[in-house]
Amino acid sequence: MDISTIITSRVCGIPSSDVVILEGHTSEVFTCAWSPAGSLLASGSADATARIWTVVDWTSRSSLQNGSSKVLVLKHVKGKKNEKSNDVTTVDWNGEGTLLATGSYDGQARIWSSDGKLKSTLSKHKGPIFALKWNKKEDYLLTGSSDKTAIVWDVEAKECKQKFEFHSGPILDVDWRNNVSFATSSTDNMIYICEVGETHPIKTFSGHQNEVNCVKWDPTGSLLASCSDDCTAKIWSMNQDNYVHNLREHAKEIYTIRWSPSGPDTNNPNQKLLLASASFDSTVKLWDIELGRLICSLNGHRAAVYTIDFSPNGEYLASGSLDKSLNIWSVKEGKIVKTYNRNGGIFEACWNKEGDKIAACFADNTVCAIDFRM
Repeated sequence: MDISTIITSRVCGIPSSDVVILEGHTSEVFTCAWSPAGSLLASGSADATARIWTVVDWTSRSSLQNGSSKVLVLKHVKGKKNEKSNDVTTVDWNGEGTLLATGSYDGQARIWSSDGKLKSTLSKHKGPIFALKWNKKEDYLLTGSSDKTAIVWDVEAKECKQKFEFHSGPILDVDWRNNVSFATSSTDNMIYICEVGETHPIKTFSGHQNEVNCVKWDPTGSLLASCSDDCTAKIWSMNQDNYVHNLREHAKEIYTIRWSPSGPDTNNPNQKLLLASASFDSTVKLWDIELGRLICSLNGHRAAVYTIDFSPNGEYLASGSLDKSLNIWSVKEGKIVKTYNRNGGIFEACWNKEGDKIAACFADNTVCAIDFRM
């Protein structure tokens, strides 16, 4: 396997002329997200800042060397610098790309305008925020914290709309199903489906034997995928209490999952809906959701895979690993088509809306924007 990996990387290494390296963070960069509105890229770091980078189009290497990116620094600490409690753990843009939400180790969610101004600070959590998401309507922000609670915030009123206290352990992930209902997952092995206005979960999914790292609704909001330290991913339906499929091919903890942007009611209706899972066993696996079976295992990394993201057309999958490499796979062929290496492990990678750029954030304090055109 190592030999074939080396040969592949020789063939399809991404040239440095196709990469913009964004420097300025002074500690590891945990999270990044492209604005849906264009060339803005947000990043969050252990240095107590988030940053909004303007990544202009690059056509030649010479234009790169003239410093082709502008940056806004969003400070998450007043006074004392480098306080560990101010790591920026998660970022999310609203659908219009006008507002950026950030979640921090200090337990506060903050909302910023795209020009870097702090609009509101949302304080009610008593521990680090690990996950945060806008709903599609953009009137609510959802946060999940190590204090075992999830909070829905009324963005306009800048206040807590409702606090959900069902978990007995830290909340690791949250995901909206629609504008008013959502899923939460926790170290307590449980998944709850909650709805604004309801005082109890509208559904409880129990079946994982260890902490549930990630939950994601499929594009139609009818199926929920989850993954866990119990080495399984599971598919759940609102129509039944037990899981629909139990996906058990990984040898170690599964850190994250992603649905393909395909199937009915998506931009790629003629492509089959797939699920991808990324694991500490250094593999990414693609699953057939109808049959609940493994389609193929993507074996090209040499360490834990922390992040995966499908391209908007569903044809490619980006994966980033602690082996310091970003691989871009052809979903159809199950092969690496491009690869890029740096000096640090990769915590997150994401495609822009147009599908021609990929961002990745690294443990070496950098963020990279990669031009991707096949």
